[in-house]
Amino acid sequence: MGANASSPDKPPAVTTSKSSTLTRHLGLHLDDVPVREKKKKMSKLATLRRKLIRVRRHSRSFDHAKAIRELTSNWTVRELHALVQEYQATAGLKELSLLATLARPVAMAFREDLSNLYDYKFCTDVDLIFRGACFPVHRVILCIRCPFFRDLLARYPRYGAQIPVEIKTQGVDQSMFSCLLRYLYTGDFICDNSRPGNRKLLAHLADEFGTPNVLEHDMRTLLETGDYSDAVLVFTSDSDYPDSGPSEAACSSMSLKKHELRCHKAILAARSPFFRNLLLRRARSGEELTEQALQTPTRIVLDESVIPKQYARVLVQAVYLDNVDLSCIVRSSSSVCSLSEVQAIVAGKGHMTHADEAMEIYQIGQFLDFPMLSQGCEDIIVDSLSQENLMSILAWSSEPHGSQWVHRQALQYLREEFLQIAHSPVLYELSKEYLIAAISSDFLQSGELDVLNAVIKWGEHQLVKRMEEREPNLLTHTAHSVTKKGVKRRDLNDVELREILSELLPYVRMDHVIPPNHDVINNAIKRGLVSTPPSHMLGDEVGINRINAWVRGKNNGMFVKPRLFVPYYEEAKSLLEEQVSQVQENDLTRMRMFQMSSIPDTLYMVDGNSCPPSPYPIHIPISSSSFTVDIIAGTIPVPDSATVGAMSKREQELQQSRLARKAYSMPFCDRRAIGHQLQLQVVREFGLPDSTVEVLQHEPTYRRGDIRRMESPPALEPMRIRAMPLVHKHSPPLLPLTPRPSRSYSPPSAYSTVEKESKSSNCSDSVLSDIMPDIAMATASLNQVSMQDDDLPPEMEMKLDLGDGNHTMYI
Repeated sequence: MGANASSPDKPPAVTTSKSSTLTRHLGLHLDDVPVREKKKKMSKLATLRRKLIRVRRHSRSFDHAKAIRELTSNWTVRELHALVQEYQATAGLKELSLLATLARPVAMAFREDLSNLYDYKFCTDVDLIFRGACFPVHRVILCIRCPFFRDLLARYPRYGAQIPVEIKTQGVDQSMFSCLLRYLYTGDFICDNSRPGNRKLLAHLADEFGTPNVLEHDMRTLLETGDYSDAVLVFTSDSDYPDSGPSEAACSSMSLKKHELRCHKAILAARSPFFRNLLLRRARSGEELTEQALQTPTRIVLDESVIPKQYARVLVQAVYLDNVDLSCIVRSSSSVCSLSEVQAIVAGKGHMTHADEAMEIYQIGQFLDFPMLSQGCEDIIVDSLSQENLMSILAWSSEPHGSQWVHRQALQYLREEFLQIAHSPVLYELSKEYLIAAISSDFLQSGELDVLNAVIKWGEHQLVKRMEEREPNLLTHTAHSVTKKGVKRRDLNDVELREILSELLPYVRMDHVIPPNHDVINNAIKRGLVSTPPSHMLGDEVGINRINAWVRGKNNGMFVKPRLFVPYYEEAKSLLEEQVSQVQENDLTRMRMFQMSSIPDTLYMVDGNSCPPSPYPIHIPISSSSFTVDIIAGTIPVPDSATVGAMSKREQELQQSRLARKAYSMPFCDRRAIGHQLQLQVVREFGLPDSTVEVLQHEPTYRRGDIRRMESPPALEPMRIRAMPLVHKHSPPLLPLTPRPSRSYSPPSAYSTVEKESKSSNCSDSVLSDIMPDIAMATASLNQVSMQDDDLPPEMEMKLDLGDGNHTMYI
């Protein structure tokens, strides 16, 4: 099961007629009632039908393609091309964001674990002596894998025996013998086959030792038969041992009730550090020697309140086969109720779902430090995501014992299925934080009209809950009077509703609500919920303002980045292809030569040393001059230098990947966001918290050994304008292969707030330099230019390119 399948298959659509369904549920037959009652019921039926049709139209049948087509009906080819480029840049960023969302540490399979078991010699029980060299090995692996060693070890059954090995095949040295043993452990023969004679030597070894089965086959044989087992997993609880002490008859009856599974110490030690440390501690204490003397298997007693015996088969199968199979759960077992079972009973659930069982087994994997089991359960939980269990999975994954990886997939599911969730009761169960996390994303799969409508409906529901809390119910265990009577829109306090929505409405991109004159946005403006109306409602140039809100250019700050809503994106591409096909050949050539600048027009933002606040929540990147990494304070984890070096190398690999280069090549790409997504993927692959991204951003300083605090650079000197070559206004941006490591970019987060910068001009210039092009900074800092000589020769004149390709200011 793959982690990429993050959304379950949708149930088949119900094709039952609405009128017949309503008639059946209302339990009436219109032919059997009087005319007056028939008219009354028909009116109620028509009202209910209209409501259902309205919901169906908004949720399924709303023509998003028609809306974007009407918006762009009067646009030129260049304007439509610019919109498609915006979508393409966001699509490239989304691909990297999905990779970062799916990133997690790689769980080692049993091949890698058995290779480490051979290298580190954990829990060995026999020594092979070959040509004077000692090779500590594990009896169970050699016996199940090779007939030659099975017959040899059968003659030396004693624990810790030193067994001499004689091989008839000539030319086998110690190195070749070690490669042979590793092959038995891993199924991979790593040896230099290029040397002359090695291929012939391997053929003779195959004749003498025999050809082993596939490693998976032998592991399954050990699991199913229990051959060569030297340990027993015992699942028991405190109730099995009375306080007065068990009698002999009681002990025999309890042994029958206990759940025991035969297994192998070598396999357990290879797969789980928990079992490995337990076995090593028993060996150091001398208990293992006693067990070997008595020829009894090692009994590993597990508390059933921590690891219920109903999951024993699932655990053992994952250990041997790297497979998490929930069909192995013994559901009829009368084991002690676990935490998830208790929560299911309290919540009124009759039985636990597969997702609930996977959550329980995930915690077992975390307790045993067994990543393969934990990640297998994560895949099951994500595969079962649906609207019905979304809230429970979000709640569980946000707990300290939950999975952050599952939490990211659940939030991704919320963003992808937001259009359906907005028209379902699940919307009212969302917390404000989850709703903000969804509507603040550029990848939300919903139009702004549905986003605005969902936010208002959620706020009205929260207001009704407040009204219920203020008005106590007269009768307990009955429906609240407010709910029973129903609340009409005119009964709601719009002032209080505006206060509830104050943190949500700024994330709604009002300029992108289409159709622009829809009743939803008009009613919101009339009720005073929207403080600033869309730009197309302001001024006389309605059409131009509407275009400026979607397309970059000299638009006086009206541009707002559009969301990557797939129906809009696909229709925009289709419209562009249609218009391009209608363009004549000479116009098409001129259009191909046209390339809009990726540098935003930010000159209008410069006003002294400050810029006007944006009506939309943004996150200003923190400059390296004012940012410090306080590792000693424990705000972020402290990886060692080797880990930081490996992370840096992995980041460079991702920078050169096909998707990263594609994203960087987009004209309107956000390089800070791209770099941040790549760094997020790196730290998640290394199993570190997201805050470790700050270490990667300051990796050169961190690797120099200054882990206490990064020193701030000296104050900036007055800006000196350098001579620049003339650059054409519409020239494409230069694409660096790797971002500059000296800059520090803060992650765009739904929960982050805008940092308040220092009032000093140095800090202001530093912050603006990260979010504005050099052209704007030059205009903002002209008052700081200090000229040393007014009579400069012509060849020393300083030229400032304003970016229009025609005007150059001489200083």
